[in-house]
Amino acid sequence: MFSKSRINETATRGEAPRGPEPQKAAPPSMPPRPAMDTGSSAASAPKSKPAASVLSSDLQVTGNLRTTGDIIVEGVVDGDIRAHLLTVGESATIRGEIVADDIVINGRVIGRVRGLKVRLTSTARVEGDIIHKTIAIESGAHFEGSVQRQDDPLASGQPAQQRQAAAPKPAATQQPQPSQRPAPQQAPQTPRAAAPEAQSRPSAPKAPVDSKKSS
Repeated sequence: MFSKSRINETATRGEAPRGPEPQKAAPPSMPPRPAMDTGSSAASAPKSKPAASVLSSDLQVTGNLRTTGDIIVEGVVDGDIRAHLLTVGESATIRGEIVADDIVINGRVIGRVRGLKVRLTSTARVEGDIIHKTIAIESGAHFEGSVQRQDDPLASGQPAQQRQAAAPKPAATQQPQPSQRPAPQQAPQTPRAAAPEAQSRPSAPKAPVDSKKSS
């Protein structure tokens, strides 16, 4: 009888020695992907609204101010102001025309006011005309002038020359010219015959003189 150990020995002897197994080739590395362009995403992101410009109470400005953003006036401005949102502080004084989409007046304004939304608080003092689309005047506000409502009050302050240039010009009408007709030919004038001169009348015959009587 054969034991299990001898059977295993004969099996291992009959097998040929195996060489080292060949190493498998590594898969080719993938090229690195280019970085995503974030310029489009940055452009699509909403821009933050800039902070409002502030003119402090110790500041006095002489000249016109123009901005597309918001402005808060606490000092003195001698000139016109145009902005998106204009807030006039209680200590502010503006001498000139103010134009904005939204206007909140807490201080003093000497000049014309033009805005889509105009609000006069209880401490406001306005000396001038107000052209608005909507207006709110609180109790206690001081106002001297006229109030006029317009659908587009921001366009009413254009100079007259610009408004005339923007207005359509009427088509020039040509005046009918008189038809040129040939001048009528004048008939040749016949010379008038000279009036015949008055013929001298024959003198009356003289009576014969009797020579016998005279002798």
